[in-house]
Parts: sequence; C-alpha cells; structure tokens
Amino acid sequence: MTKSALLGAAALMALAGAAGAATLDDVRARGTLNCGVNPGLTGFAAPNAEGVWEGFDVDLCRAISAAVFGTPDSVNYVPLSGETRFTALASGEVDILARNSTWTYSRDTDLNLEFVAVNYYDGQGFLAPRALGVTSATELDGATVCIQTGTTTELNLADFFRINNITYEPVPIANDAEGRQQYLAGACDVYTTDASGLASVRTSFEAPDEHVILPEIISKEPLGPAVRHGDDDWADLVRWTYYALVTAEELGITQANVAEMAAAAGENPEINRLLGTEDEYGTMLGLEPNWAVNVITAVGNYGEIFERHLGESTPIGLARGLNALWTDGGLQYAPPFR
Repeated sequence: MTKSALLGAAALMALAGAAGAATLDDVRARGTLNCGVNPGLTGFAAPNAEGVWEGFDVDLCRAISAAVFGTPDSVNYVPLSGETRFTALASGEVDILARNSTWTYSRDTDLNLEFVAVNYYDGQGFLAPRALGVTSATELDGATVCIQTGTTTELNLADFFRINNITYEPVPIANDAEGRQQYLAGACDVYTTDASGLASVRTSFEAPDEHVILPEIISKEPLGPAVRHGDDDWADLVRWTYYALVTAEELGITQANVAEMAAAAGENPEINRLLGTEDEYGTMLGLEPNWAVNVITAVGNYGEIFERHLGESTPIGLARGLNALWTDGGLQYAPPFR
C-alpha cells in the first residue's frame, strides 16, 4: 500500500471508530452480516460450482451469523482485493474482514484495525516450476517474482532478497487469480504469498506435481479477522465466537454431539457455560443463551472446519502444524469461558 493510500485508510479508520460503535445493532437492523472475503482462494473463500461461498474464512462468517441470528445463512459475502479490503472495512462496507489478512504493527496502530484473534498461523513462501531446477529461495538471484500488491508480502520479499544480497524483478498482480494466471503463463519465474495460499493455488493446476513449494518460510504471517477500531462490543462478539470454536475442539464438542451435550448438562462447568446451560454468558455479549450451540451446530468446531477445508484429506493437504491445539503442540489456545 502506498503512503498516501495508507494515510487515507488511516483517516477513514479514525472516522469509522467514532461513528461505528454499534455494529451489532446495525447488523441486526439490516438482517444480514456483511463479511469481507478473498475474491477466490480455494480452501479459504471461494464460490463453489453452484455459486455458494465456502471455505475456512467463510465458515467464520457463517459462525458469526449463527451467533447473531441463529442461522449461518444470513451473510452477504463481499469479495475484496488486497488493496481495497481495509478501506472497505473502514467505510462500513463490511462489518468484519475475514480475508486471510496479517496482523501487523502498522495495521493495528496506524490503520486502527482491531484484530480480534489469530485463526491461522502462516508464513510466506515461494512456488516454482519443478523445471526451473531450484531447491531453495536463496537460488533465485535475478528471478522475476509475481507478488500481490497491497500486502505484507511486498515488504517481506524486499527484506529477504536484501538480507541474502540477491536481486529480483517484481511482477505486480492484483489477486490470487491473476497471480495464478501470470505464473502459469510464464510472466514470472516464481510466485510468492502465504504458504497456505501457495498450497491452495497449486491444487488448481492441471499438473500440480510439476510445481514445488520451496522450503524457506521467510516471515511470520498471523492471519485473523479484523473489525473497526472503537466498537469493543462487536470486537468481543467476533473474538469469542472464534474462541468458542477453539474451546469446542478442546472440550470434544462437535457438530454431531453438540445438541445432545446441550440437552443434558454434564459435570464439566466450562462445557455448561459455553453451551448456555449454566450462568448467563450469552447475555454478556448481547446474545441468546444457546448462541454457541447455534455456532457449533452450523459449522462444527475449529478442528472440523480446518479438516473440512484445508486438512490432509483435502486436495490442499495441509497438516495442522502451528494450528494444532496447544495440547497437541500447536499455538491455537482459547482463553477460559469463566
């Protein structure tokens, strides 16, 4: 993002923070959640053959809809490019940005975004044709690189090549679809973006085995949903909807058993608090007591969402890795429901 665009987005964010302190009321009055998503990244957000949006980030939108409305289907999906996503959030065009966006210092402070959690721990990598004959990103001296504008990947790329004292020629692209097209057309030697995005893009190729993801991960990319700064109540709702998904996996609550577990309060008080059979935790968010039951019924727990869209049984084939629960050596960890 250019300096002028950054300043313009920051100004919009400041205005939005003052004017947008009742997002939940606006969403309810409208009857739909406006959710900003990637225009087309398989596994994260893309319309299927029937035109229905699906993916890892889409299910977060559906979860929030279920929390607010009791149904996951009251969502208007707004496809946004890397350059337009933050101004769309600031201007009120969307209520939440669920678009594989990296939580950074400047976005948090200068743009006044409110990142509520990290729903996917990622890092930037490189995709190269096997025929190019490279086995490491350090061998890319003089390479042309397809890179999406308005993203953290631009700065990360410049840093990596500078540190390794090698050169490159950027080939700017607007989105993943254009990146895929340009890369396959030979407009660039390699394509760089989040490693999960590279895995997603490669599944769309006619011969995915002819392309390799190089071993280097050159950055930290904590991806997560963002809302407008200044509306703490809405931020809390989005944050704890996400943490409900993680907690459900921790506690063994699934899409298949949640109704049964909610119908018969058990001995575990945290399960009871989450499912609304003990205390009034829904009221604290302005929601019904069974809000989390509706969420889990709609989309399952965090692990189910991951495996359905990104996991090793899908064409994308991603292992949980850093996105495993903390009890399994990963970083996904929800604060207590108490």
